[in-house]
Amino acid sequence: MAIGWFQWRERSADVLRTGGVIGPEERLPWPQTGLMGVQHVIAMFGSTVLAPILMGFDPNLAVFMSGIGTLIFFLITGGRVPSYLGSSFAFIGVVIAATGYAGKGPNEAIGLALGGIIACGAVYALVGVLVHVIGTGWIERFMPPVVTGAVVAVIGLNLAAVPVKNMAANNFEAWMQALTFVCVALVAVFTRGMVQRLLILVGLIVASIAYALLTNGLGLGKPVDLSGVAAAAWVGMPQFHAPVFSGPAMLLIVPVVIILVAENLGHIKAVTAMTGRNLDQYMGRAFIGDGVATMVSGAVGGTGVTTYAENIGVMAATRIYSTAVFLVAALIAVLLGFSPKFGALIQAIPLPVMGGVSIVVFGLIAIAGAKIWVDNRVDFSRSSNLLVAAITLILGTGEFTLKFGDFALGGIGTATFGAIILNALLSRGQQDGAPATPAH
Repeated sequence: MAIGWFQWRERSADVLRTGGVIGPEERLPWPQTGLMGVQHVIAMFGSTVLAPILMGFDPNLAVFMSGIGTLIFFLITGGRVPSYLGSSFAFIGVVIAATGYAGKGPNEAIGLALGGIIACGAVYALVGVLVHVIGTGWIERFMPPVVTGAVVAVIGLNLAAVPVKNMAANNFEAWMQALTFVCVALVAVFTRGMVQRLLILVGLIVASIAYALLTNGLGLGKPVDLSGVAAAAWVGMPQFHAPVFSGPAMLLIVPVVIILVAENLGHIKAVTAMTGRNLDQYMGRAFIGDGVATMVSGAVGGTGVTTYAENIGVMAATRIYSTAVFLVAALIAVLLGFSPKFGALIQAIPLPVMGGVSIVVFGLIAIAGAKIWVDNRVDFSRSSNLLVAAITLILGTGEFTLKFGDFALGGIGTATFGAIILNALLSRGQQDGAPATPAH
């Protein structure tokens, strides 16, 4: 019997103890599903807020539109693809280039960026329609598992510098990051049941309490400041902005669609591998959902959105892939978008603690990429596969940048295009059974 958008088979958490998973069409009891939704909100929050700040957008609006975008994605995919849509980092470089944003305060030319984001979303949706009609074969020829695995791994590795370099200002804060990821790891390994499933949330709470005791209590570092929470209003509207459609800005921003397609394809492949469910049939709808969500977000002043690898990392750790969790998370995000006080509470979480959690989540993203290689039995005895993966990882991790006039392609962009082009070039010259170049 077919299961509809808002229908899931209820499962007990006991299935997880025996090595099973909670599939997209299943759910835990609603109280536990709600707690998992909270964990996914926390997992997406740091990046979903950081990306708009780097572009001069309103972070509260970005959180709100991430929830709206996830609901749009849920509806278009029929509620069968477990994904959260958050602010895409792929837009940061091109938005800064298109608007000339100086890096502080609101982006005065935000309208130009929004027009480009809407155009990118429209092209993305058209790609989704094409995939829905003729399938993903043409994409998979350009982006086989060796490419998608490398791109997903690069997304995690490329983000590694964010917590390591930018979220710990001194030695004490670096130690607090270490304490945080150790807390998360201990919860993952030494607890059982629902506590283990909530490893990110529980680890974050424990580390935050420890941080407050050491700083507010013993004066060892920057204390936790809750004054912003007290001053913030309970209810408030996000600040909306209107798009401006400019040819040069759109030409700069639209090519991001290649990165979004690669990300989404890689994410769905990763979830397919982890769940054992064939989600390829929803690939076109996923692209359409992501594209439409990006257009809607850009139309009111939000960032471009993408399926979030951070939340895939949480799914990998918990083995819970229920789409009901993401419905709950989306609704929570919408409420947060209307509540500056709740936004201030999340932002009051000590930055080093968020950094420690980010280290865990970004690492899980990188491992999800490697899992694509393992599950698809990518043959690294072939020189073509070995070199595509090796070069892609370094391009993305090292933030390799190429400039074309005013347009700069760096990090994830060069890694994505590089992987596709190198695979197309090298696979033609690789003969079956040819030995790989030995590594020394």
